[in-house]
Amino acid sequence: MTTLLVIAKAPVPGRVKTRLTPPYSPGQAALLAEAALTDSLAAVADAPVRRRVLVLDGVPGRWLPRGFEVVAQCAGPLDVRLAAAFALCAGPAVLIGMDTPQVTPGLLAPALTRDAWQGCDAWFGPAADGGFWALGFAVPEPELVRGVPMSRPDSGAVQRKRLVDAGLTVRDLRVLRDVDTAEDALAVAAEAPHTRFARVLARLPHPGDTR
Repeated sequence: MTTLLVIAKAPVPGRVKTRLTPPYSPGQAALLAEAALTDSLAAVADAPVRRRVLVLDGVPGRWLPRGFEVVAQCAGPLDVRLAAAFALCAGPAVLIGMDTPQVTPGLLAPALTRDAWQGCDAWFGPAADGGFWALGFAVPEPELVRGVPMSRPDSGAVQRKRLVDAGLTVRDLRVLRDVDTAEDALAVAAEAPHTRFARVLARLPHPGDTR
């Protein structure tokens, strides 16, 4: 069965979700980051996988559920850190981040079923902003991630092309919206009102509210 990896930062004010400030304060952004991470880890905890690994920049907190291995992120840009995460795995592995609190076991299911890797070498989860929220390999190939430019509107296209050019058969997961900005946060919360993320956001002042 597949290893499911989550790459994340500990929700420390001033270190996470900095694109949410403003309109939110660093403390509020950290609360939203913790909620998004909690939702993401809950989805992974409920997924039918052999191994759950949190690849973490920082120190685990009370938000970490049982059943996860915790591995420190290596230093370097995001592509290097993603490649290092895949290098932890010897068999099928799928990696997600902490920016999609709307993720569910159902959204991950196509890449986690018993026949997910039959005739498939890689799974790709495109993000609405042009990046990607999930990436999986039947046989982890870190070198296919290392060197891909990250945090650009074409990051997803470049990464997927890298997979195809390497001769891999790629299947796609559903497009999801990352939470990077306040606009993203409001849209994702509206899409997934059942999440902890949506509940925390609802308790914060609405952007632009000066009362």
